[in-house]
Amino acid sequence: MTETLVPTAEAMAAPEKRLFIKTYGCQMNVYDSERMADVLRPLGYAVTDDVKAADFVILNTCHIREKAAEKIYSELGKLREMRDIRRETGRDLTIAVAGCVAQAEGEEIMRRQPAVDIVVGPQAYHQLPELLTRTARARGERIGADFAPDDKFDALPATRFTEGPTAFLTVQEGCDKFCTFCVVPYTRGAEWSRPLASVLEEARRLAGRGVREVTLLGQNVNAYDGERPDGKKATLAELAYALAAIPGLDRIRYTTSHPNDMADELIAAHGDLDALMPYLHLPVQAGSDRILRAMNRKHGRQKYFDLIDRIRTARPDIAIAGDFIVGFPGETDREFEDTLDLVRRVNYAGAFAFAYSPRPGTPAAGMSKQVEPEVAKERLHRLIALLTEQQTAFNLAQAGRTLNVLFDKPGRHGHRRQAIGRSPYLQSVHVDDADHLIGQIVPVEIVAGQQNSLMGRLSSQQKAA
Repeated sequence: MTETLVPTAEAMAAPEKRLFIKTYGCQMNVYDSERMADVLRPLGYAVTDDVKAADFVILNTCHIREKAAEKIYSELGKLREMRDIRRETGRDLTIAVAGCVAQAEGEEIMRRQPAVDIVVGPQAYHQLPELLTRTARARGERIGADFAPDDKFDALPATRFTEGPTAFLTVQEGCDKFCTFCVVPYTRGAEWSRPLASVLEEARRLAGRGVREVTLLGQNVNAYDGERPDGKKATLAELAYALAAIPGLDRIRYTTSHPNDMADELIAAHGDLDALMPYLHLPVQAGSDRILRAMNRKHGRQKYFDLIDRIRTARPDIAIAGDFIVGFPGETDREFEDTLDLVRRVNYAGAFAFAYSPRPGTPAAGMSKQVEPEVAKERLHRLIALLTEQQTAFNLAQAGRTLNVLFDKPGRHGHRRQAIGRSPYLQSVHVDDADHLIGQIVPVEIVAGQQNSLMGRLSSQQKAA
């Protein structure tokens, strides 16, 4: 029998409890952390940035990076010590591990670190109130790690607590691609898309709260096929057109995409919709056809080149970003040069690059000819140098242009009334005398570009407004 989670009058009158969430990894984890705060808010939990003030600490984990689990255990050791000290003064601390490490190693976490009260996978964090209630009563299960994304989204509160004019919006979870280096199919499950109406309803609520830009999230977001009210499937392009029609919602982004799911309709939408920002994150991972086959990417370099050409034809001003893995098992010097060649030909505005590291349970972890770490590190340094050169050149080329900037937060230089916003190309733009424009989209003259950001200025009329 499900326990009632509506707060009692006594609970409503009790002092507010503090929730601290440490988020690791991707934007989807950021979205999940926000939603975990939402499901716990009715129980009296307010978010704090100070872990020492918290009554409940959640580590929202990512399993993609090397030694991810070990970093979590180190953090848990510190939390256990903090809780022991608290208990000496009559206070307590509840500790939870959420996210992909929780999904992959739930039982192991409970065994290795008994101080953990709750382990909850990414598809089960809507169960947190129930798990927390059971923990407080010292009975019942403490692990929730089943794959049921439809149950999760149905159970989440309709109201989201958001700050600022931008927000993440998860529309798709899981992946069916089974790249040989990746743990996502094992930690997030098979591809599943939220119904179209559910996404649009959440987007309208966000717009009503002043959100001007949404970033649609999914492990393989352009595979989105959410059910329409008539029972048919909607594409990501159809979703983008529907979102662009919502009053107040001026900007749409999406990440992360797979080249094999970049449909003609979606490419056309980039040319048709001003709201669809001209910045596309389209990972390729490697430039060698043999390595791409070993990665099970199901596309070759020429298909990727052709795709980039079609996208740029539809939207000539689009900027391309990507992901790269160097030192994949068996990668030769010549094959790494193929990756450098691909990067030079595409010319990226931004990218993430990593040295391959094996993930337990993935096919690549058992492959022969693992590349020596020193070799992979040297290749990574060369690739990052090239990508940095391209990103810097792209930013420098913006000088003299006027770009629409969505201001979303104050800058560091308060005495100059500085504000920071985002360009259509996702660049951070720093502008003085602009703190009164936060939440607005404003034309900004770009005066200088740097490696990681732009400097801009307002017209005299805008400063005085």
